[in-house]
Amino acid sequence: MQRNKRARNDADQLEIDDRKFIWHPFTQMQDYVAETPLIIERAKGSYLYDIRGRRYLDGVSSLWVTVHGHRKRALDSAVRKQISMVAHSTLLGISNVPAVKLAKMLAERAPKGLTKVFYSDNGSTAVEVGLKMAFQYWRQHRSGSHKKRTKFICFENAYHGDTIGSVGVGGIDLFHEMYRPLLMESIRVPAPYCYRCEKNRNRPHSSEEKNGVCSCFSCIQAVEQALREHAGEVAALVIEPLVHAAGGIIVQPPGYLKRIRELCTRYGVLMITDEVAVGIGRTGTMFACEREDISPDILAIAKGLTGGYLPVAATLTTEEIYSGFLGAYDEFRTLFHGHTYTGNPLGCAAAIANLEIFDREQTLKKVRKKAELLERLLRPLAELHHVGDIRQCGLMVGIELVKDKNSREPYDYSEKMGIRVIMEARRRGMIIRPLGNVIVLMPHLTFSPAQLERMVAITRVSIETVTQT
Repeated sequence: MQRNKRARNDADQLEIDDRKFIWHPFTQMQDYVAETPLIIERAKGSYLYDIRGRRYLDGVSSLWVTVHGHRKRALDSAVRKQISMVAHSTLLGISNVPAVKLAKMLAERAPKGLTKVFYSDNGSTAVEVGLKMAFQYWRQHRSGSHKKRTKFICFENAYHGDTIGSVGVGGIDLFHEMYRPLLMESIRVPAPYCYRCEKNRNRPHSSEEKNGVCSCFSCIQAVEQALREHAGEVAALVIEPLVHAAGGIIVQPPGYLKRIRELCTRYGVLMITDEVAVGIGRTGTMFACEREDISPDILAIAKGLTGGYLPVAATLTTEEIYSGFLGAYDEFRTLFHGHTYTGNPLGCAAAIANLEIFDREQTLKKVRKKAELLERLLRPLAELHHVGDIRQCGLMVGIELVKDKNSREPYDYSEKMGIRVIMEARRRGMIIRPLGNVIVLMPHLTFSPAQLERMVAITRVSIETVTQT
């Protein structure tokens, strides 16, 4: 009895201190402090447990990072073993064993031609490194004729992180408009989805495809026009392959990514793919680029790289780009970028174990089967009056809520429909997170069929309860 009372008192104090001291990311704190906070204490498998002992299905993979579940024995062991050796050693001018081994593993698994690995800490910095690589590569190109290549082509509705460089190639006004005065100049083209194209608004892309590629202006023509007009001043095009994730799980039409690769090659522009959200098995292949058999010039990876254990990111590039930074010491061709925890041994050890699990447990094969099951489970939700669209790629799902599915009239943000639905799901024992009016489902790659069923069932009843349908 005394122990239970002490535990309740400790939980009460943690909730008070959380509201008093922590400023949470992407969170309106005025609303947050008015509610009882959810504070996670421990986890096991696909479940999280809060400080009061309640259990929750982790339907958002702890913000898209947990791959094989929580407290995976092989990952735990790898971190414990490494911490007995060295927890951190700088990568500036020297190296460490796990960083070397992980770089080799990434190069062996990456799309063809990506052989050099530059480490950083998170998705934003991985993209930022890629932008700097592209910019500096052209600035110091041996021909001396590419110094005007200082801009980037990016997409409306895209999200590449929150550091200033990555915000500069973002396209979500809600997140990015405030910071425009701080940003570099970019050339934005329509997102690869036909929301703005009236004739295609309520029709799937397949009805507009030609040779496997959607032929409407929003998807391809605007990109080619931008490349044609600005190729001489563009350093690189930046894209999330297959899915605009934070933009609302916007799935690209088949063949789109391959066509973008062809256009970048034709106009001599570098292609940067941001695989932070879509990589490490999330779409059914280790890298999303593999789904369309393309190789970018620069690839950014993070989130699931360590299985959700530690913050490690990597930017992969080609021998050609790497060679552009070689020269005499006093030529100053060095890539002057780095982070204190770049190539952290603990994180790299976790990442190595993570990739080994993929091989040992044939994770990718299982993901493809689970994605098929998830698609079948989601189909009945399309019948709900307030579900305007269901978008899926592998184990990434976006369920768009609308006032009326016939008119596709959106809910006003002031109604907080997405927030209300995920809070209802929380009351029913599942943690998910919305993107505005889009409910995002992002299960661990190891969810069982029963857990996938439960995830969809809770989502359905939560939507029905909040929208009263």
